[in-house]
Amino acid sequence: MNQQVAMEAPRSIRLNPSDNVAIVVNSGGLPAGTQMGDITLIDHVPQAHKVTLADIPEGGAITRYGEVIGYAIKALPRGSWVNELLLELPTPPELASLPLATKVPADLPALEGYTFEGYRNADGTVGTRNVLGISTSVHCVAGVVDHAVRIIKERLLPKYPNVDDVVGLNHLYGCGVAINAPEAVVPIRTLQNLARNPNFGGEILVVGLGCEKLRPETLMPELPSDQAMRNVLSLQDEGFTGFQAMIDGILAMAEERLEQLNRRTRETVPASELVVGLQCGGSDAFSGVTANPALGYAADLIVRAGGTVMFSEVTEVRDAVHLLTPRCADEETGRAMLREMKWYDDYLAQGRTDRSANPSPGNKKGGLSNIVEKALGSIAKSGSSKISQVLAPGERVTKKGLIFAATPASDFVCGTQQLASGMTLQVFTTGRGTPYGLAAAPVIKVATRTDLAKRWHDLMDFDAGPVATGEATIEEVGQQLFELILDVASGRKKPWSDVWGIHNALAVFNPAPVT
Repeated sequence: MNQQVAMEAPRSIRLNPSDNVAIVVNSGGLPAGTQMGDITLIDHVPQAHKVTLADIPEGGAITRYGEVIGYAIKALPRGSWVNELLLELPTPPELASLPLATKVPADLPALEGYTFEGYRNADGTVGTRNVLGISTSVHCVAGVVDHAVRIIKERLLPKYPNVDDVVGLNHLYGCGVAINAPEAVVPIRTLQNLARNPNFGGEILVVGLGCEKLRPETLMPELPSDQAMRNVLSLQDEGFTGFQAMIDGILAMAEERLEQLNRRTRETVPASELVVGLQCGGSDAFSGVTANPALGYAADLIVRAGGTVMFSEVTEVRDAVHLLTPRCADEETGRAMLREMKWYDDYLAQGRTDRSANPSPGNKKGGLSNIVEKALGSIAKSGSSKISQVLAPGERVTKKGLIFAATPASDFVCGTQQLASGMTLQVFTTGRGTPYGLAAAPVIKVATRTDLAKRWHDLMDFDAGPVATGEATIEEVGQQLFELILDVASGRKKPWSDVWGIHNALAVFNPAPVT
């Protein structure tokens, strides 16, 4: 035990008076024999892990967040360490019996006067970046597009100072797939809406091969075929003699669009134009105590300002869905929530797996014993507003307020799907740490613990740890995070992932067969 741990008074957090476990706050955890109030620890309890506050019999319920997160597989005396090996997973909420729109939250007081500097688009949306996105209709052309993007950045981008970046929207879809399968609607819709993300300013450029199943013009369903093809460069076109001719063709089309994008400048717009995605990854047991509740408070502020917030990750909502369906704005929205939960239940069943495949080993090391505990902490990001819309994967948001955008829980898949739904800035909470980032939209990474924020000082953008130590309230930290969101949306502050240029590849969700 190091000297710091020896000198630090034992600290723990119990979230609900009915909870029979608390999590240890102390860095390094607490050794066996530690006196924690009137409890003597029987085991060494790592930081963020649970300790029993009462004797729990074999088969007894273990409660956190005021909810049963599992059942003890053996008797656990008071002061015991509770880890994932000691809990039996409870039955998930039965979808058919859930209440719909029975506790719709009243609208919170409007929040006036908040603005950011954004890029207004012709369709009424507002971007937080001014980026040229080059779409691809098939992965075969990804190497060519990557080569072209490097040249565009070196030769062309310096001529257009108002354009922030050029991004190749590469993916693994487009051919060798069951293009007419019912679930093919998910990746096709996703690719269509990725090109329409507000950060791309309405300028569309698609590079295709020519023989792929996903025809390039399919990515622009709102345009007549002849107009759509003006935005397409096909590499198998007989007019291209050699690789350099292909690159020259891409550069020529790119420069036309860079000229248009360069005419855009930031302007002051109300905070109601924000479309913010919420996500967590590399989570720990502090996620639902510090970062996620603070982000939930910031989300409420955005909704109060008239903006849009989307939370996602179906498997990290499923076991807490009984707390969400009553918050849906109406029964139709509630039924849409059940539809997405049921769809994903069936999807997992087809793969002969279930929700127990989540959480990850790192989540468990961070104190999250199972998906129920993880889900209860995850939904804290959603704040307290009513849920005004539910989106299927890849659907574009059409309403303001709090939105559930159904996606897998995978960080990079969720990020891709939220971009397709119209997200222009993402806030990502983490307890274990991740260098995750997106090229198309800024990502603010929030550390659940001060230990992580200090250790990864040039990767974490915000520290929610003071909530755990009592140095700040959830409301104070949430307000600070809201103000950081406005600064990043305005380009006044740059997240660390953008400083270093570390961005994850797009990962389009494809539940349809690959042939």
